[in-house]
Amino acid sequence: MPERILVVDDEPQMALAMERVLSRLGHAVDRAQGGDEALRALARRPYGVVVTDLRMPGLDGHELVRRVRALSPSSRVVVVTAFATVESAVSCVRDGATDYLMKPFSPEALARAVDAALERNVPGPQAGSDDLVAEDPVTLRAVELALRAARSDVTVLLEAESGAGKEVFARLIHRESPRASGPFVAINCAALPRDLLEAELFGHCKGAFTGALKDRKGHFELADGGTLLLDEIGEMSADLQARLLRVLQDPLIQPVGSETPVRVNVRVVAATNKNLREEVGAGRFREDLYYRLRVMPISIPPLREREGDLEPLALRFVRLYAGPEAALTPAALARLKAHPWPGNVRELQNALHRAAILAGGEPIDARHLDLEPALRPKEPRGSVARPLEEAERDAIGRILHETGGNRTEAAAALGISPRTLRHKLKQYRDAGTPLAEPAR
Repeated sequence: MPERILVVDDEPQMALAMERVLSRLGHAVDRAQGGDEALRALARRPYGVVVTDLRMPGLDGHELVRRVRALSPSSRVVVVTAFATVESAVSCVRDGATDYLMKPFSPEALARAVDAALERNVPGPQAGSDDLVAEDPVTLRAVELALRAARSDVTVLLEAESGAGKEVFARLIHRESPRASGPFVAINCAALPRDLLEAELFGHCKGAFTGALKDRKGHFELADGGTLLLDEIGEMSADLQARLLRVLQDPLIQPVGSETPVRVNVRVVAATNKNLREEVGAGRFREDLYYRLRVMPISIPPLREREGDLEPLALRFVRLYAGPEAALTPAALARLKAHPWPGNVRELQNALHRAAILAGGEPIDARHLDLEPALRPKEPRGSVARPLEEAERDAIGRILHETGGNRTEAAAALGISPRTLRHKLKQYRDAGTPLAEPAR
């Protein structure tokens, strides 16, 4: 079945030769001249297979294999090189490569390697639910911390606003850890009442409470040998916090209604959209548990602080819902950039899913985007976000420049009326801080 393939080689003639072979097989092929260019391409669209040279200036093939595995786990990697050794082959496969070809190789060998990789590519690149777009430097820093955390078995605390991608990061940590072959289990601590959460975490015996018709394992046992994500940990009741602390200190759980403890081997990743330090100060969260969880804290930036990720994320979702050749108009992209995204990546995904339906196969335009007014961003809890007025002013200035000073187009992109835009500009002039508008 034809797929989209990315060929990465710093030798243009070699890249062109591989492109011709794969194109004749019916695949859509893109080329990148190095690892950094390949990462930018991966951020913009999913690929079924990445075929990469091993030795390249800058980001080499070894590191690219690791990055592809982390950022686009639905992609498969075939490594080609003229400097093959047993050690380098083993290293590449250990890092996540599907196959390894020595130069020179025949067109048939390349075709076989790509076909074999595609057979393993299930569920396929467009599933992409675990794929992480990380092109902005602030996101890349968070990814680097997550990859470092994955190599050890320490407890991780993910701090982020709702919808920013806490579970995606948790799955990345699990996937890149020595526990990757074990289960990944997630539970939202805010979604269940206290008694039910206890039974879900620790399990229960038959007859332990009304409705307990049989023994049932809890999430700790289900995650044995793997990773347990405790999402919205700040919503956990005080008595369950105490039980969790004991499990972290000594990994024994006791199912509800049982007198027999069960030993578990679980790596805990906790996540919160609250400022837990403030919760500790207010007496709502245990200080000892806070420090036990915060061995490796990772702050995931909100989407409004990830400007470099917005366009590739948007294209990823558009092509997921509207097809691999779907596109955004400049007006739609300007509207997306002007929006503050209080719901973060989840809000962006939902907005573009709706837009793809409304567009009906046409390029997605600003009129297809059903967004809340752009100048009323939500103030995140416990964050150090810029003041609302500063974010508002920046959005107006950026869109005015992108529209060449056309106030009507800028107002449409911002989701406000031209009259409101004129009023805002007058406010800045009256305050002695006028916006510099492009000459028309």
